[in-house]
Amino acid sequence: MNNLLKISSIILLVFILGNSCERGTEVSKSKSLSIAFYNVENLFDTIDDPNISDEKYTPESEFNWNLEKYSHKLNQLSKVISSIDTLNGFPAIIGLCEVENLNTVKDLVANSLLKKANYKIIHKDSPDERGIDVTMLYQREYYTPLENSFIYVNLPDSGNTTRDILYSKGILAGADTVHIFFNHWVSRWDGQEKTEPLRIFIAKMLKHTTDSIMQQNPNALIIMAGDLNDNPTDKSVIDFLAAHKPEKSVNNGELYNLALSKYENGEGSIYYKGWSMFDQFIVSSPLLNKENKVHLTANSQNVVKYDWMLFTPKNGEARPNRTAAKNYYGGFSDHLPVMIYLNVKE
Repeated sequence: MNNLLKISSIILLVFILGNSCERGTEVSKSKSLSIAFYNVENLFDTIDDPNISDEKYTPESEFNWNLEKYSHKLNQLSKVISSIDTLNGFPAIIGLCEVENLNTVKDLVANSLLKKANYKIIHKDSPDERGIDVTMLYQREYYTPLENSFIYVNLPDSGNTTRDILYSKGILAGADTVHIFFNHWVSRWDGQEKTEPLRIFIAKMLKHTTDSIMQQNPNALIIMAGDLNDNPTDKSVIDFLAAHKPEKSVNNGELYNLALSKYENGEGSIYYKGWSMFDQFIVSSPLLNKENKVHLTANSQNVVKYDWMLFTPKNGEARPNRTAAKNYYGGFSDHLPVMIYLNVKE
């Protein structure tokens, strides 16, 4: 009888410990997901739209932009996007810029390499005179939009129009609310110095928006990404958007630039006489707190850079293999994608 009681006690103890361990595993369980941004360099269809400047991308143009080249472009971009997240297969969310219209985005997500992702689309035609837009793709199992809007950028005294800022508020992986901003700021076509005030204007406008969100909720999870056409150390980003390098201690109500350390180390996402880091991720401080349900796995962004995405000229270093400039090259884009990984505690 005593032996039987001993055996019963041991079995009960093992059962209790086993359940405790199992519960402990559930508490600490988390999953990883990624968010990416990619300037896809002039994803235009072959149809001439009289309302925008798309003449370069028609069958009659110097590029002879026909269905074959358009399909090749879609295949090239799909190959890149499907290679961004090496852990999960596809980014849970990806922002794109330089897409012509909704149909080009639909053609992209229908590509055989991306079909499995089953991406949903958030898109709106922007007032940009070139006709290029910002769009967002997301997987429903990871993101549920609650509110989507496109922030019009009314540039002062320029007579020019530019891309809207895409804003989406939603639930990330059922864990917490996030505020996502995808950007494509004014380019440097007329020179860096001449166009800098326009990017500063956008930075101040965006800073006002994010400050308002953080005043209402100091723990707000804010993720900004995009082609800012400025580097992390330029005035628009570091002085007016006030996005600084993540340090050991961070302050609530501040923004932190995940591209800054990589840029200081000589990395970049676009090449012209040297590497620039125009494509950046900027986040609010709660995302740097490992105790939060949703937090970054690292305090810096990744630049997605494979040898097959690059072109090496006779004299010079390898740089992004682009689709077209003065001539048609048949590459991918003049930009490299950037991405971050997030841990989501279940």
